[in-house]
Amino acid sequence: MQRDANDGKMPATGKATGDGMARPREFDERTVLDAAVQCFWSRGYGATSVRDLMQSTGLTGASLYNAFGDKRAFYQKALDHYVDGSISDRIRRCEQLPPREAIGAFFAEILKRSLEDRDRKGCMLVNAALDLAPHDAEFRTAVAAVLGRIEDFFRRRIEAGQAEGTLARSLPARDLARHLLGVLMGVRVLARVRPERALLEGVIAPALALLDEQPGPEEGR
Repeated sequence: MQRDANDGKMPATGKATGDGMARPREFDERTVLDAAVQCFWSRGYGATSVRDLMQSTGLTGASLYNAFGDKRAFYQKALDHYVDGSISDRIRRCEQLPPREAIGAFFAEILKRSLEDRDRKGCMLVNAALDLAPHDAEFRTAVAAVLGRIEDFFRRRIEAGQAEGTLARSLPARDLARHLLGVLMGVRVLARVRPERALLEGVIAPALALLDEQPGPEEGR
């Protein structure tokens, strides 16, 4: 895993007051994590320095260290914050919809975010999967767990649709869910290079078509 010149370590001076008691935080953690997400997301882990994080958050190196640990630990917290505010939130919202509508809404939002991504930052989770996970076992486990949650969301919605007869039963729900996960990852990577509506819709549409119940020979007559 790449590290910057100071090996990702933040100055630890000023960790406690003169009487040995830690100072209370004087910042809003959510606001700081929002800024850290944008910094890591736009630059990538390796190219983000502690100085970059200080400038983006407005905190000193000592304050960042005391609150979040070194750069690696700070990135993990920022990634968790991103997942909770983006991916987990999307799953929570879409799970309230009927099965086919839920999956369609999920991909419609992915398409919209991909087309509106003018800086071509992509998905921070997918970026972590490509940049960090191959070289860091802990991040590999963390990223795999989130991808597993997405796959489980697809599987639950497909199983529900198959049970009520609104989604195709030609393939097992788990296989369809894994296929949708692969399509999702592909779209997010492809959009960073070619964020073209026709192209991305051409990738998503056939995957969603697999979900639609096809009439049998007698019904089609």
